[in-house]
Amino acid sequence: MNSLGIVVIGRNEGDRFVRSLASLEGQGARVVYVDSGSTDDSVTHAQKAGATVVELDMTRPFTAARARNAGLAALLTNGPTTYVQFVDGDCELREGWLADAVAFLEEHPEYAITCGRLRERYPEASFYNRVLDREWATEVGDMRKCGGIFMARVATINDLGGFNEDLIAGEEPELCLRLRRKGWRIWRLDHEMAWHDAAMTKFSEWWTRTSRAGYTYVEGAVLYGREAERYNVREALRALFWGAILPGILLLTALIEPWALLGFVLYPFQTLRMALRFGKGAFGCKLACLNTIGKFAEAQGIARYVWRRLWAKPVKTIEYKN
Repeated sequence: MNSLGIVVIGRNEGDRFVRSLASLEGQGARVVYVDSGSTDDSVTHAQKAGATVVELDMTRPFTAARARNAGLAALLTNGPTTYVQFVDGDCELREGWLADAVAFLEEHPEYAITCGRLRERYPEASFYNRVLDREWATEVGDMRKCGGIFMARVATINDLGGFNEDLIAGEEPELCLRLRRKGWRIWRLDHEMAWHDAAMTKFSEWWTRTSRAGYTYVEGAVLYGREAERYNVREALRALFWGAILPGILLLTALIEPWALLGFVLYPFQTLRMALRFGKGAFGCKLACLNTIGKFAEAQGIARYVWRRLWAKPVKTIEYKN
């Protein structure tokens, strides 16, 4: 796999990054690590592992998209590369994934990206980790988008100008949108791809991550929402309705007619509807409650985006990890 390169991005991932590097050993691929201002020993660990290290200039606004672009550029300076595997510093690639992914892209020239099953390394550590593990369980086959761990044809990424560095998150689905417009396809293999260690144990961490999703929804809708696909419009409107518009109307109406507060019964009904969809048991009920609460977090993210645009604030990433 001489034409394969790996780009790892990270920031203060600690032991997670050490495990990530170990999973890349012996893969026969060139590795580039892009560090985004770590204060731990990440750079030292990467250098000892033989990776090419790129340290981002943190005086400029940081985004994951910028880190991925910098990693790909550094990879290409070391020689021609046909395929690139993107990995986050809190992920470990599974045995056999790279070979199977390359084989798929070799056999299917119409596909620009392939990904596999991403699993949480410690789903039992917290309810939030279990939620993420369920989130990663996407269907096998053709996809409209993928997450941040995937393999791609380098030429297709370069032809599009790389990732959109103005996006604080959601740069991968946005890239997939542009790829699909060019006629490319995305495929999810039935193969274990990587372990992901979210280490999410606090409600505040989940809230911040969900708020970031709301920010991403409205950012994408502003960019592409007027076009035929209505990119992210449904997600943004749903968050606005349940997280801001409906409660606002009910509270304002209650100033005149207190009975209007009864309208909040819609939230338990919505939660019950989702619980029935998620399946029986305590996990499904808790997940439904979390999704209902999440609409308020997403609405907060939308408000954050509007505030930034109104006051022309610079792009700043939203991190849920310390």
